Amino acid sequence: MRLLLMSMAGLVAGTAQAAPPNVLWIIADDFAHHAQGSVNPLVRTPNIDRLSAMGIRFDRAYCNSPVCTASRQSFLTGRYPRSLGVTALATPLPEGTRTLAHEFGEAGYETTSIGKMHFNSTLMHGFDSRIDLADFNKARKAAQSRPLPEGVAVQPAWKAFKDPARIWLNSDKLPYGAYDDEMPDTWLTQQAVKYLEGPHAKPFFLMVSLYEPHSPYRFPVEYRDRIAAEKMPLPRVGPEDDAQIPQIFRDLTDNEKKGIAAAYYTSAEHADANVGRVLDALKKSGQTENTIVVFTGDHGYMLGQHGRFEKHCMFEEAVRSPLTICRPGAKPMPPSNSLVEFIDIAPTLLDLCGLKRGTQMQGRSLLGLLDGKTATHRDAVVVEYAENEEGMLRTDRWKLIYGTGKRDRKDGYQTGKPLPGRTIGLYDMEHDPGEFTNLAAKPEHAERVKEMTKTLAVRLRESARVTEGMPEGDDVHRLLEWCMQSRDLIKKK
Repeated sequence: MRLLLMSMAGLVAGTAQAAPPNVLWIIADDFAHHAQGSVNPLVRTPNIDRLSAMGIRFDRAYCNSPVCTASRQSFLTGRYPRSLGVTALATPLPEGTRTLAHEFGEAGYETTSIGKMHFNSTLMHGFDSRIDLADFNKARKAAQSRPLPEGVAVQPAWKAFKDPARIWLNSDKLPYGAYDDEMPDTWLTQQAVKYLEGPHAKPFFLMVSLYEPHSPYRFPVEYRDRIAAEKMPLPRVGPEDDAQIPQIFRDLTDNEKKGIAAAYYTSAEHADANVGRVLDALKKSGQTENTIVVFTGDHGYMLGQHGRFEKHCMFEEAVRSPLTICRPGAKPMPPSNSLVEFIDIAPTLLDLCGLKRGTQMQGRSLLGLLDGKTATHRDAVVVEYAENEEGMLRTDRWKLIYGTGKRDRKDGYQTGKPLPGRTIGLYDMEHDPGEFTNLAAKPEHAERVKEMTKTLAVRLRESARVTEGMPEGDDVHRLLEWCMQSRDLIKKK
């Protein structure tokens, strides 16, 4: 309650204080940077685009892990996945971990989450209230669904990795078996609208987390003809890609690949419509001028680039995600090209609200960029994916991808080929933005590979939660192989 008590003290002293700002954070699952209409003419996202026009869009914002749970718990706490001990999809956020909800709640805010949080438990983690799919399912049981138009085929039950990829990735571009107002995300959005329309005695921290456009890329029957599959381009697959393409994607035809992309972008447009409903409700409530609005995905997503239809790797499309921040009263700013990590969002929001940052937060506030006082933020970003024991270091021009090549991955994306052993990729992102030519073995880049490998090792060592057994000495390869292993030992609560 420290924030509210400070405001009361100001009133007693006869000084005027502005009302603390609200925070509205909207997240769309698997929503890649390239799924924004403002950067890609293949998709229409007018509501997300209007946010970009109102605030600042970060065009080089990187998740800290290309998998839902690890990324979400990382940006909610402002800590690296390995520091939390949450690097795998099924790992629950440990009980007692401080989140942004704790920080805002103790400052006198209402804290509410609506939609997908990926806590992997029923714990509240600092939120006063949570609404999710279980609540939607209860509501739908009491409602009567309308019959669908005659002859409209709909998606089958989602059976990832059991059905062929063309089916669970919806290459036929089939709608979900419901109208827009019956969709899960639309229902969750309606709960957010009701929340925003209601009275609030305190400032609020509200997270609205949509389930789309995650596969099978659900969208309502009204959206079934919005995007034509034949208009989708086929991304280039380079000569160096064969060894890393997961087996499950290898038999997809060109037409199926186009259908998958069209289904994904259609689902993204459905997500955008729900973003618009939330923004319209905020405006109608009269709180726009005192609310910080953030829009993000949780990581990126690949639509055929390098032969993949997923995240779970270190190519740009998998690790870059949208990040837009709108500050009340601030002038719109041109898109930022500064390197940003998603763990930077949490300290930024606390700074914007005048609150102290959590002592365990490892992110760096973006306030300097938002104020226009700095043009750059980080000299490098780090991303990790423990399931494949893979790490990335990205500077302004160069990207290093390091893999141990020793783990039989269990996430369904096996290549069907023998384990390769240590792999190092070096890409010149200025002259090879598609990441097609690995320069790591070139003699002229030997020193660069050495220094970037060392920097990645140092960063992972510094952010490790567990230090017992960590190798000592100067062998960075031994250190990296140890650091990249998952040490999620937390039992589900």
